[in-house]
Amino acid sequence: MSEKEYILTLSCDDQPGIVATVTGRLADFGGNILESAQFGDRTTGRFFLRIRFACPGDKTKDAIRHALTPAVSRFGLQLNLYEADRLPRIIVMVSRFDHCFEHLLYQIRVGWLKAEIVAVVSNHEDARASAEAAGLPYHHWPVTKENKAEQEKRLQDLADSTGADLIVLARYMQVLSNSFSKAQFGRIINIHHSFLPSFKGANPYHQAYDRGVKSIGATAHYVTADLDEGPIIEQQTERVSHTLSADDLVAVGRDIETRVLAKAVKLHLERRVFLNGHRTVVFE
Repeated sequence: MSEKEYILTLSCDDQPGIVATVTGRLADFGGNILESAQFGDRTTGRFFLRIRFACPGDKTKDAIRHALTPAVSRFGLQLNLYEADRLPRIIVMVSRFDHCFEHLLYQIRVGWLKAEIVAVVSNHEDARASAEAAGLPYHHWPVTKENKAEQEKRLQDLADSTGADLIVLARYMQVLSNSFSKAQFGRIINIHHSFLPSFKGANPYHQAYDRGVKSIGATAHYVTADLDEGPIIEQQTERVSHTLSADDLVAVGRDIETRVLAKAVKLHLERRVFLNGHRTVVFE
């Protein structure tokens, strides 16, 4: 009989018996655990678990959920179950700098990032050629103070109509409204061209240059109403020296940005990121 793979994620108050109970229920219907990671946060008292497992193909998603219902009730589990072979759908938003967008396209093309870009949204025309060359629908929606709410409504409608699982801000240089950010919390990832929380704002590399830093970096985080303060998913840095100009730092930084954003998107789409208050738990 053929097998089907699933990814199970859960969080709850930390208490004895969670892993034994859940894995025991999986074993009862022939589930074979392929990968497992867990973490108990002593500070918040929360427990997090991710399991990738295979089970006989005749076991439906609903049947698996039903089998786990007693565990959900007993431990108060916030449980999600995903089909591992389902290709997640993403909307990419970009402005004039398209290096992060191009890198996402490449990583999808070579199969490292398993996702489908269902739309590209931009407030400029600069990335249209790249999007259309890849066969992607391109939406040019300029944003002004007067039409911001209208454009965000169009974005929400687009996400709903395409069934998008995630919105990726690939150097999209517009601030989303508080209401939209709150409504989509945990479903929008931004790349900030700085190693947060230092050097916020529009020109972090020039700020870093002025301070004579010895390392620069980039931060991928979930978008919240507080600008550039959402839960951090991934960060990387690289050593630099006094010999580099501000423009040199920009060039180094762009390379880091592409890697950090792609890694964060991959972690999210593989269900490896758990929100833990203002922080994240990431099972790499």
